[in-house]
Amino acid sequence: MLAIEVRELVVEYRQPFRPPVRAVDRLSFSVREGEIVGFLGMNGAGKSSTIKVLMGFQPPTAGEARLFGRASGDAHARHLVGFLPETALYSPYLTPYETMRLYGELQGLRGRTLRAQVEALLEAVGIAHKMHTLNRHLSKGMLQRLSIAQALLGAPRLLILDEVSSGLDPVGRRELRDLLKTQRERGTTIFFSSHELGEVASLCDRILIIHRGRLIAEHSLNEISSRFESLEDYFICTVQQGIDALTQEVAA
Repeated sequence: MLAIEVRELVVEYRQPFRPPVRAVDRLSFSVREGEIVGFLGMNGAGKSSTIKVLMGFQPPTAGEARLFGRASGDAHARHLVGFLPETALYSPYLTPYETMRLYGELQGLRGRTLRAQVEALLEAVGIAHKMHTLNRHLSKGMLQRLSIAQALLGAPRLLILDEVSSGLDPVGRRELRDLLKTQRERGTTIFFSSHELGEVASLCDRILIIHRGRLIAEHSLNEISSRFESLEDYFICTVQQGIDALTQEVAA
């Protein structure tokens, strides 16, 4: 079964007295259950706009996005997804423990089950010792760890993570990789964007690269390693080819 299916997706943002800005341009791709797929592109490529549509936060201008066969805005589909936004904002007057309890209750978790999950996840991301400290006293890296723990609440079948390692130090990134590999072993599908290409290379089965809202490359990591010395070389080469192709299209 496909965990994610995107068909001819278009996302445009209206501007007063100006033509709309097209952030995603006829984008199509799919992610199978159990895969880890990296979603790559330069700043402004359309990654976050695509993720917002997948989560039901942004209606598509055209095309469609489906999660486990259901429309991306469907309540049942969203219940199967753990989400980490590019910038997570939590109340500065709650603690990590209280924040996790709040998000768990919104998912319908209660009582001992919720308490056990909260404590186990805060331990797993390395901030159990800060669970009763106000969020406003936590570092950016600790808040990112809290965001990762929040995304794992309820044992989701699919994780959608936008810039998952933002703010993490090298130790935190290694711990994150181990945590995501554990999730994959449990059968969780993971779809994430990141500018940390080393992290992508160590985790992913396959990568997608978009540029100006269009899919310009889709390869497995095995294919890439057989042709390029590093994922960085492949990424830069592919994006440059995409820029050249779009420039020729516009000129034509």
